[in-house]
Amino acid sequence: MGFKCGIIGLPNVGKSTLFNALTKSQIPAENFPFCTIDPNIGKVPLPDKRLYEINKIVNSNKVIHAALDLVDIAGLVKGASSGEGLGNSFLSNIREMTALAHVVRCFDDENIMHVDGSINPARDVEVINLELIMADLESVEKRISRCEKLLKTNDKDNKHNYEILKFIKSKLSEGELINLKEFSNDEQKIVRNFQLLSSKPTFYIANINESKASLDNLNNLKDIASKLGSFVIPTSVKIEQEISLLNDDEKKEYLELMDMEEPVLNKIIFEGYKMLGLETFFTAGPNEIKAWTIKSGSLAPNAAGVIHTDFERGFIKAEVIDYNDFIECSGEQGAKEKGKLRLEGKEYIVKDGDIIHFKFNV
Repeated sequence: MGFKCGIIGLPNVGKSTLFNALTKSQIPAENFPFCTIDPNIGKVPLPDKRLYEINKIVNSNKVIHAALDLVDIAGLVKGASSGEGLGNSFLSNIREMTALAHVVRCFDDENIMHVDGSINPARDVEVINLELIMADLESVEKRISRCEKLLKTNDKDNKHNYEILKFIKSKLSEGELINLKEFSNDEQKIVRNFQLLSSKPTFYIANINESKASLDNLNNLKDIASKLGSFVIPTSVKIEQEISLLNDDEKKEYLELMDMEEPVLNKIIFEGYKMLGLETFFTAGPNEIKAWTIKSGSLAPNAAGVIHTDFERGFIKAEVIDYNDFIECSGEQGAKEKGKLRLEGKEYIVKDGDIIHFKFNV
């Protein structure tokens, strides 16, 4: 569907190690800046327990998870917006992302160099945010200049864009990230077309260890994220990678020992999924159970089109069962008998967890 979550941060904060853990791949993760030069892309299955609960009833031949595209982007340094480090290459990679997972290192280790010489989450977050803002400011000023040349034409769309761009410039000039929620729905569509780096939905991943200094840095990062309208997922990236390499039995034993229900990686994947504004619906039959990814708020014909364009073009109706009803009624037949199977039309907004069978004619 073209939705991508980019993993960003300064060099040597654990981005590539996290990517390795999430994708179970083995890309380089060495102790020097710019180890990652070209962005690494991995398709990560969404760990959804509902699929297995459905399969206990359906007993299908195959279970297919939804997936999220994760992109490991090269480390950013101060001055990137003016060409330092990998500069424009880094920024153009971010521009293609739909959402961002910002990794911040919260522990000190003399064996792992920090690009700025010390651990300071507030400074590190500010460095990256400021580079995004500076790059956007340059882009917005160019757009404003083009709009000013057309003001004499009295083009309404141009004038409207001009006013929005001036507002954005005022925010960026004050060192503020752009929050899409400050705009109306129609204005949001316009702002998205500007492809602003500083407007990307972002959550933070604190790379921690068990030291008191690390926990203090974590609390500091939580305060920063809260002020930015975001949140933090704390984890030891190194440990998460080690867990990811265990077989299923070893992983289960380790998680029980640590009193954990699931790896933190699962939460990171889910949060990236939610941050992208995505939801899941299911199709279930004897051959396969499959989770399908849709944009939140999608109508039934749009969801049908994710399966096949013919389904959307010839959409007639959708047979829908809520996930909880499906489980409580022990499947489709039980849901029918208890009146829990609904027929929905073209205006139905698909809900996360719906189990759907589409009727179509082409």
